[in-house]
Amino acid sequence: MTTPPAPAGRARVVVAVGLLVLVALVVGVLVGRVTSPGTPMPTESSAEAGFARDMQVHHAQAVEMALLVRDRTDDPEIRLLALDIATAQTQQQGQMFAWLVMWGLPQTSSAPEMEWLSRPVIDGSAGHGGHDSHTPGEPMPGVATFEQMQALQNATGVDAERLFLELMIAHHIGGVDMAEAVLARSTHPLVTPLARGMVQLQAKEIGYMEELLADRS
Repeated sequence: MTTPPAPAGRARVVVAVGLLVLVALVVGVLVGRVTSPGTPMPTESSAEAGFARDMQVHHAQAVEMALLVRDRTDDPEIRLLALDIATAQTQQQGQMFAWLVMWGLPQTSSAPEMEWLSRPVIDGSAGHGGHDSHTPGEPMPGVATFEQMQALQNATGVDAERLFLELMIAHHIGGVDMAEAVLARSTHPLVTPLARGMVQLQAKEIGYMEELLADRS
């Protein structure tokens, strides 16, 4: 017997509660693990802090899209993919929230989104890939528009699956760009492993989603 999908509101509450519990656990672990004298504390205007803030926002939309599509399809592959994305990105949100707590920095900033891309890259080159063309304050890479989110909310069945895959592929490509951008600007022992993991996992998911989308064309 198939268990009906949970209402979106309830699912969001579950995710939010899980995030708060995770944050409490992660903060405790990180304070004990990464306080060595050789690890400089990121500053308010650092690439690490900007990435942590912006990627939390970026992930929040991915989680929202995943929860939306789970309520709009019975396809087991799409529902499992959506659950995997929501779970992984909620966990990563918790890690980045915890970093800022540990660093004594606020969760929000008056700086424009992606302003941290103006920080110099480690190898001393002028920039990193195509990121030089991004103007601080413009939407983050891959973020769906309000109209696209409304369309996903109104879609059902295969139409919802197809739109979700199209939007999430673009979203993941943007997320990979952001992770690669911070890797070009940071050697922090907390930030770089998570950013590399994001690149690897989301690249694999992009390939899988492209296959699922081709099946629905």
